[in-house]
Formats: sequence, structure tokens, C-alpha cells
Amino acid sequence: MGTYKLHIKNMVCPRCIMAVKDILLKLDIPYIDVKLGEVILSRPREEFDLDHLRKELHDVGFELIEDQQVQLVEKIKSTIIELIRYPEEHKNPYNFSTYLSQELGKNYHYLSNIFSEKEGITIEKYMILQRIEYVKELLIYDELSLSEIAWKLNYSSVAHLSNQFKQVTGFAPTAFKKMQHKERRNLDQL
Repeated sequence: MGTYKLHIKNMVCPRCIMAVKDILLKLDIPYIDVKLGEVILSRPREEFDLDHLRKELHDVGFELIEDQQVQLVEKIKSTIIELIRYPEEHKNPYNFSTYLSQELGKNYHYLSNIFSEKEGITIEKYMILQRIEYVKELLIYDELSLSEIAWKLNYSSVAHLSNQFKQVTGFAPTAFKKMQHKERRNLDQL
């Protein structure tokens, strides 16, 4: 009995993983593992209704990815999201490009070109946008100081975080924190 790997677009958080697991259970499709952007099924593709699964996933905002380059881009995105949001689960890489190359088994230059071609921005810019969205989230929660947020997200200093935050949002972190309407973007729309 063979396994089958699916790649799913727009999976950006643990709740997404739970939603996909619920769909698989509902459709009685046994799986081995579900993680951001990826599902490993315990049966070959021929043994389940792929169209029905595609529809169920689409109904909750997910999309099956069959193009290999798009799969690679989604894997880059999920690796970045995991690294930023769950650093304790990964070795904190000294050099991100080397880490990404090792994780995905591809040359970083190749990964960078594919990502830029498909997304219209660089991997580095995407990573900055993800970090800033997480900073916004942490500022809204108001549980950590700015220096604790800088440390948690591996910024070299509070000044570096503040400068990057202002460059991306147009606001200093303290001004953002004081705003009544705090604008945040969905992770799958970055």
C-alpha cells in the first residue's frame, strides 16, 4: 500500500491543520501526517475522490496545488512561517538561505528565482512582511514589551525592529499600539 502527498495552499496556522484534518476525517480519507501546506495520506491517490476533497478544501479557503513550482513556493512560505512563529521547534539558523536550501534540498539561488517569479517579491521581503505581521499581532495582544518582541523574533535590537516596522507600515510600533483601528493582513495574502 502506497502513500500519497498532497500540497495545500493557504495553510498558515495550527487551526488550518485542524481544519484539514477535520475534512479528511469527514471524507474518511486516512492520513499519516498533516502539517502546514502538506498532507501525507496513507492510501494512494486512486483510492479517494480527489475532486470531492478539492471542493471541501476550497469551501474553507484552501486550494490543492498540483504545479511543482507552486508547491515549492508554498513550501518556502510554510517554512518561513514556521520559523518565525514557532522558532523553538527549529534550530535557529545562523544563515537563513543555507537553512532553506537544506530544508528543501534545492539551491537557494533557484529557490529565490522561483519564489520571485511566482510571487512578485523576494523571499527576504516576504520574510520581513511575515515578521511585521507577527509583531502587529504581538503588539495587539499587549503581553510582551517591545524589547521582548524584538528578542522573540530575533531582531538585533529594538531600533532595528522599530525601523523595519515603520518602513513597512508607516507607523512606529508605539504609534501602532495606540491606534484604535489596527490594520492587519491575513498571512495567506502576504
